[in-house]
Amino acid sequence: MLHDELAHFAGSIVHGLVPSAQISKTYSHYAADIALDIYRNNYRGNLHDALAGAYPVVRQLVGDDFFRFMSRKFIGQYPSRSANLHHYGAELADFVATFEPAKELAYLPDMAALEWACHQAYFAEDGEVLDLNELAQVPPETYSDLVLLMHPSCHLLHSGYPIAAIWHAHQLGASNDFNVDLNSGSCNALVSRDHDMVTVTELTEVNAVWLQRIQTGAALGEATEETMERYPDFNLLPVLQTLVAQNIFASFTPGANS
Repeated sequence: MLHDELAHFAGSIVHGLVPSAQISKTYSHYAADIALDIYRNNYRGNLHDALAGAYPVVRQLVGDDFFRFMSRKFIGQYPSRSANLHHYGAELADFVATFEPAKELAYLPDMAALEWACHQAYFAEDGEVLDLNELAQVPPETYSDLVLLMHPSCHLLHSGYPIAAIWHAHQLGASNDFNVDLNSGSCNALVSRDHDMVTVTELTEVNAVWLQRIQTGAALGEATEETMERYPDFNLLPVLQTLVAQNIFASFTPGANS
């Protein structure tokens, strides 16, 4: 059966299975092992390039040689399961967290998570952007019931390390004279996209708490009240204005009580 032959052929490339006799007969000018090695190298090379494209800062932090070594180990554990290479590499943060040779870079798993969020943001659907004219038509007395829906490119991440500062320090055009204090405290990073430009913004703890509640579907009034219980000085208006200007929200719904 052709399906079985193709499955075995894929297993030979991805998992190193012994090729079937039918495959071995296919190559008359050179050994099947040589041909399969060529396929394997191309397969691994393509996956390495996909990882390098999705994780440029991780690659800079560890260096090309270590990144290639780490990628080879990752590829061996996580074969590609999609025809779209842009989908490959989602598990790298979890992999790095248990990768013994990288244990000295304690912030590396969080940086990988941030870069995957950036990767997802870049390839996310355009989606809608919050229509302020439509929002202006909402009766003020129902504002607290509104549920704000975040744009599909937006992601909120928390780390015990200053990953936003590290990410910015490794972007094209950044100064070579940088010094990020890894003990400077935790970071709340907001990933978003404006047209084709992915941005990483660091949020204060209070603003991140509020936005996280919004992200989980809490109504505007509920999220604000809960945030003010923890942070009495929280001021919603400037936060909302800033996030709307960044196109963080796609739309809104009236809420269950409207």
